[in-house]
Amino acid sequence: MTKKLAAILSVTVLASVAAACSGGGPAPEPAKSGTTNPQLRQLLQYNRFDPNNDPVGKYLKEKTGYDVKYDMLPVENADEKLNLLMANKEPYDIMKLNANQYAKLSSSGALEPLDDLVRKYGKNMQEAIGPASWNGARLNGKLHAIPEGSSGVATGTALVYRQDWLDELGLKPPTTRDELYAVLKTIKEKKNVIPMTGGKDPFQAEIGSTFGWHYGPGTNWRESDGKIVHMVEDPKTKDYLAFMKKLYTEGLIDAEWAINQPNKLLEKFTSGKAFMFRSGWWDAANLNNALAKNFPNAKIGILPYLTGDSGKAAQVGTGGISWFIAIPKWSPNKEEAMKYLDLKLEKDIFKGLAIGREGVHHEVKDGKYYPILPKFNDEWNFGSDFLTGTDEKNYEAYWQARVRKNEFVQNNYETYQANAKGILYHDALTYAPPIADISKHSQKLQKQAEDAFIKYVTGAESLETYDKFLEQWKASGGSDMIKAANEWYKSSRK
Repeated sequence: MTKKLAAILSVTVLASVAAACSGGGPAPEPAKSGTTNPQLRQLLQYNRFDPNNDPVGKYLKEKTGYDVKYDMLPVENADEKLNLLMANKEPYDIMKLNANQYAKLSSSGALEPLDDLVRKYGKNMQEAIGPASWNGARLNGKLHAIPEGSSGVATGTALVYRQDWLDELGLKPPTTRDELYAVLKTIKEKKNVIPMTGGKDPFQAEIGSTFGWHYGPGTNWRESDGKIVHMVEDPKTKDYLAFMKKLYTEGLIDAEWAINQPNKLLEKFTSGKAFMFRSGWWDAANLNNALAKNFPNAKIGILPYLTGDSGKAAQVGTGGISWFIAIPKWSPNKEEAMKYLDLKLEKDIFKGLAIGREGVHHEVKDGKYYPILPKFNDEWNFGSDFLTGTDEKNYEAYWQARVRKNEFVQNNYETYQANAKGILYHDALTYAPPIADISKHSQKLQKQAEDAFIKYVTGAESLETYDKFLEQWKASGGSDMIKAANEWYKSSRK
C-alpha cells in the first residue's frame, strides 16, 4: 500500500486531531457508557484501522466502564504532529510513545510524574510488569510512563536452504563455520547457483556469532569485561568482516549483496537462483507458497544455529520495552487515566484484550492458544494497538496465538525458538531507558556503520582502513554514545 493511499484511509481517524490543533481543544465529553467515569482521550501511533469503531475498543469499554476516544498520529511527520499537539496542550489523558518521543517529552516537562499514581492506583500493573521494565521507563530516577513490554526475548531469523539440493548431492547440513564454507563452495561448483544471497544488511548474526561476535539486527551493544561495548569497537568485528569478504571474493555470497532489497532475496531463493539466505519467520508463508508453486518437490531446511569457535552456538534475540504509555501534564483526568490503565492489566481483562474471547476468537489445544479464523482476524487483528502495558508472565503465551494463524509461520517461529533455546543473547541496552546521546546519534551512526560494513564485505574498501572508519565514527557522536551507555550501565549496577 502506498503512503498516499494509507494517508487517505486514515483521514477519518485523523480529522479530530487536525481539528483540535486549531486551539486548546474541546473539553472531554461525559461518559457515554452509563457510568460516572469521564470520557478519556488517548493518542495512538499510526495504523491502518479506525480504533473508535474497532471491536477491541468496544470490549475495553464494556469491561472497564471507561469510554475512550482515540486519535492517531499521522503516518508521516508523526513527531512534528506530536510536538504541535503538545505545544497546544491538547488535553489527552493517555499517549502511546516510542522511546525517542518519550525521552523528548519527558525532558521538556510535558509528562506527568507517575510514581505516586502507580503506588496509589496501580495494583494490577505492579504485579503484571517486572522490575527490569519499570527501571527501563525511569528517566533520572523518575517514572514518566508505564512500560509496555514485548512478547518476550525471542529470535526472528535463521538461515534457510534447499534441503532437496543437499540430499541430491549427498551433503549434510553444516554445523560449523568451516562446514558452512565447504557446503557453499560445493553448491557453487555443482549447482551453479548463488550459494548464499543477502542484501543491504551486513550484520549477519548467524555467521558472526561463530566468532563470538554477538550482535545482529538492532543489537549493537554487549557487556564485556564489566563495560558496555559497541559492535564497531569490538576486535571480533574485523574477523567477522574478513570472513564475509572471503565469501564474497570467492563468489559464495551474492554479487549483488550491496543492492538487494528484501523482496529480491525471496525472489532469488524461490525461483531456484539461490541456495540459502537469512529469513524471518514472518515470511514463511510467502516463502513456502512461492517455492511450492515454482518447484512442487522442493524442500526447505532450517539451519540450526552454528557452533562457534568457543564450542557453543549463540543466536541474537530481541525484546524489551516496545512502547511507553504516558499521561500529559495537562491531562484533565490523571487519576481516572491511571485507574483505567490499571484495570486493563487485571488478569482476565488483559487476556481478553490480548486474544479475545475463548471459543469465539481463540481456543486452547495442548496448553497452547490458537486463533479461531477468520473471527480472530476480523475482530482482534489490531488488539496490540490497544495495549498499554503487558502481563509479562502470560503475554508471550497469548501472543503466540498470532503466529499460529498459518502453519508455515507457526512451524518456522517454533523451530527458530527451539533451536535458539538456551543460547539467546540480546542487546545490553534492551532494558535501558531512552538515553539522550544514543537517541541523538544512533540512527545516523547505524547507517554509517552499515555503509562501511558493506564496503568492507564487497571489497570496495580495504579492511586496512577500519581504524580510520572507527575514528570517524567516534568523532561523529560514537564516543558520546559509548560514554552515555557506560554511565547508565554503572548507575544500573548500584
